[in-house]
Amino acid sequence: MKHLRVYADTSVLGGCFDEEFAEASRTLLDLAQAGELTVLISDLTLEELEQAPVRVRDLVSELPEGYVEPLVRDGESVDLRDAYLKAGVVGERSSNDALHVALASVAKADLIVSWNFRHIVHIEKIRGFNAVNLREGYPMIDIRSPREVV
Repeated sequence: MKHLRVYADTSVLGGCFDEEFAEASRTLLDLAQAGELTVLISDLTLEELEQAPVRVRDLVSELPEGYVEPLVRDGESVDLRDAYLKAGVVGERSSNDALHVALASVAKADLIVSWNFRHIVHIEKIRGFNAVNLREGYPMIDIRSPREVV
């Protein structure tokens, strides 16, 4: 099996401490601990984690260095986010959700994992993100919940 590069948004880390999502979120991070996949963590995720409890923020530091890939937003990812917004994939209030997808798309992640079923892991949104990606010259991106991956 190919070594996967998986973009994890903030909800995946927070999910480690939510009864409904803990098992799948923890298993995903355990796979990174075991070196079976690389977790892509963006500066946006780290920024959003600043509002989270310390135990959630600490999860990032528990991941092994060789299996965490930091991503930093840049003009390219911001432009792609803006293309999603202009196309109406999500509204302005969901700008950060669009930026998560843009960051992963620009980095050519193998997939995005999220518990955000309203704005990210939603069939109509996935189709919209991928339509924009194709129009803008980016590959289609697979978007799943952690439960579907582990």
